[in-house]
Amino acid sequence: MAMVYQPSTKPPLSTSFLSSSTHSLNFLSPNLRVGVRHHQYSYLIPKIPSPPCFRIRRNSSSNTPPLPETECPVPADQQPINEYQNLSSSFPFSWASGDFVEYCSRLFVTGASFALFVGLPVAWFGAVGPDSEPLERILGAVSSGVIVVTLAVVRMYLGWAYVGNRLLSATVEYEETGWYDGQIWVKTAEVLARDRLLGSFSVKPVLSRLKYTLITLGASLFVCALLLINLEGGQKGSYLTPTEPGDEAIPGVYNDDSAKSFEPDAFCGEPSPP
Repeated sequence: MAMVYQPSTKPPLSTSFLSSSTHSLNFLSPNLRVGVRHHQYSYLIPKIPSPPCFRIRRNSSSNTPPLPETECPVPADQQPINEYQNLSSSFPFSWASGDFVEYCSRLFVTGASFALFVGLPVAWFGAVGPDSEPLERILGAVSSGVIVVTLAVVRMYLGWAYVGNRLLSATVEYEETGWYDGQIWVKTAEVLARDRLLGSFSVKPVLSRLKYTLITLGASLFVCALLLINLEGGQKGSYLTPTEPGDEAIPGVYNDDSAKSFEPDAFCGEPSPP
């Protein structure tokens, strides 16, 4: 049996057809021509399988090492550097880290204001006679002002010493929720170097200034106490009556003869002096 070959009814795509199609696209714009040609001949080009794509994370934190603060589990308000910043800007702790003249003037104004408006009225009107012992009352008012300034400086010293110890220490004690669940975090090398530089060059000078201030205030209180003791001792000596029979009593001071003239019933049964 003979086999007859019949060609396909679909004519093959000839080069003349392609050229005619290309000439027919000449009236389009260049951009449209490229788009149409790509769509027309796309089935002629075999598709190449694309390589597997990998997702690239654009997070900068994955490429660069995190900052020392991001690795710290300590809450922000309990970190030593934040405690230092809050302390250096709060009242009255910021006085100690400021200018020395301004620091001294603020302490002087605080002590003088308390001595003038609180200590002096209490010392003056709290005594028996407003015209007696004025020096003693003035010294009492000055002592009250010095005591108030001393308490303020002690409070500042305790606050700066606490922050300085946390900055210089290699570990940080903190509480996560505040329910007495204390934790200890060991500082990294970067955080430890930064905190110790800050503590050595910013906190230690402030502590030295406060120490010298406390020594000066303690010496002032000691001088005021000595003066008050001397004044009280001199006043007690002036009120003593003579014990020897030849001495005379000081006018205006209490003695038995003047007391009998005012209250004779209190001395009933005692022999009168000759």
